[in-house]
Amino acid sequence: MTLPLARDFAGDGIRFNTIAPGLMDTPLLSSLPEKVKSFLAQLIPNPSRLGHPHEYGALVQHIIENQYLNGETIRFDGALRMPA
Repeated sequence: MTLPLARDFAGDGIRFNTIAPGLMDTPLLSSLPEKVKSFLAQLIPNPSRLGHPHEYGALVQHIIENQYLNGETIRFDGALRMPA
């Protein structure tokens, strides 16, 4: 959906990008036991930890500031993928 929107609104100077976040250290996950959070963090190849909100914010800032970035879905997940 992102790329078609970016193309449709390009003439108006409007850019569209999406972020596909992985496991983030948010209040939602803070209620989980530490053992569960550690297990989830070990699933992430590099870095083997949950993402931090400030890192997400830095990506948002980069997307806003980089005028050439348009029509992209950015995976923000430490290379985490579903097992085959």
